[in-house]
Parts: sequence; structure tokens; C-alpha cells
Amino acid sequence: MNLIIDQGNSTAKLALFEKNILTDYFQLDVLTVPFLEQILQKYSISAAILCSVGKIDETVYSFLKKEISHFYELNTQLPLPLAIDYKTPQTLGMDRIASAVGAFAQKANSNLLIIDVGTAITIDFVAASGVYKGGNISPGIDLRFKSLHQFTDKLPLVNEKGDIPSLGYDTETAIRSGVIDGIVREIDSYIEEYEKNQNVFTFLTGGHSFYFESKLKNSIFADGNLVLKGLNEILNYQYV
Repeated sequence: MNLIIDQGNSTAKLALFEKNILTDYFQLDVLTVPFLEQILQKYSISAAILCSVGKIDETVYSFLKKEISHFYELNTQLPLPLAIDYKTPQTLGMDRIASAVGAFAQKANSNLLIIDVGTAITIDFVAASGVYKGGNISPGIDLRFKSLHQFTDKLPLVNEKGDIPSLGYDTETAIRSGVIDGIVREIDSYIEEYEKNQNVFTFLTGGHSFYFESKLKNSIFADGNLVLKGLNEILNYQYV
């Protein structure tokens, strides 16, 4: 059984895979050694992989290296089932690599657009030949709401819950509609641009993926576990 750990900016996600089947899932505010000890007692773990874009406690990292014989940390030196055509691969977010691998594992030999709507919004492109070509990054939904509040004197802190009219009728709805509709138009425009230039299959993932799934006018496939699936593919690529 494979243990997959995705340490994000705000939470840690853990998944257990039996071959390519996700059998169990956990989401934590903080990943700790006692929790990992419980996982190892409950499950027969043969290998593990860690993908981190946030901070990992050194005791957690040391525990994983000591207790799991086939333990890998995703980095640019690790062999990958995709080629990376990126000028500065050392600066490329490991979660973006993982989601690209997860998408290509499901739709091999297809041009892929991978849109991750999380803390940041990332737009990545994988060519049908199996080459990651790069992408763009913009602020996610929470960052946009918080920025409008923190960097102005009078705008309130708003979230996505509430009325979203086509034209805001007060400050709160103006902010909510501006942020949500702005993201929808941003994503739709990317999809339209790529579909116009080449046939693409679009994946939508990330913490807010299912929130935006019904709001987009273009055809997409929502998969909230794309990073976890990609990490499992990368792990199997190391020792199977």
C-alpha cells in the first residue's frame, strides 16, 4: 500500500492507495508524528512519497525517512513519467508537476490543460507527447478577497457565500461578483484560447474546483484528487 502526502500552503492531505485505487483519505491542519504512527500501525505501508509546497516539521520528515524504507520526496531530481520543458524547473511547484502527471495518466497522448483552483490559481499545459510545457499563476479566490480588504481602507472582508448578481447592488455583492465572475471569465478565456489553437482536454482540480465546475461554460473534467493520483503514479514509477 502506498502512502501519499501532499503538504499544501494551509493543510496537509494524506491518501492511501492500493495499486491505483484510493482507499482512504485524511486532511489535517498540521501533520504530526503521532498521526503518522497511527497510520503505520493501521495500514501496511510499502512506500511513501511527500510533495511539499509548505513547511514540513523536521521531526515529521525524519520519521518518514526512518520508518518507511521506500520513501521519496518529490523534487526535480526524481525520475518522472513526464518530461519537463521549463526554463527553471527548480522553481516549479511540485504540486503542479504532480497534477500534470495525474492528468496525463488518465488521458495519455492528449493535449491537456490543467487548472488548479486553490490558494493560487495555476494554469498548466501538457503536450500529447508527454512534455510539461509550463503555465501561469494568479491569486486564488481567498487571496483576492483578502487583498481587497487588507490593501484598502474601507472595503470589507467578503467570501464566496452569498448572492452573486451580474452587477453588484452594494459593496459586498460588488466584491463577491467581481472576484467570482473575474475568476470564471479568466478560466473560460484560457480554455477557449487553447481549444482555438489546438484540441485540448481540460482538468479542473484544487480546493475550489467543484465550486467553479458548474459556473464555467466550457467543457471540463473536475477531479479534486488529481495531485494525489499524480503522486501515486510518480511513486509507482520509482520502484514498480
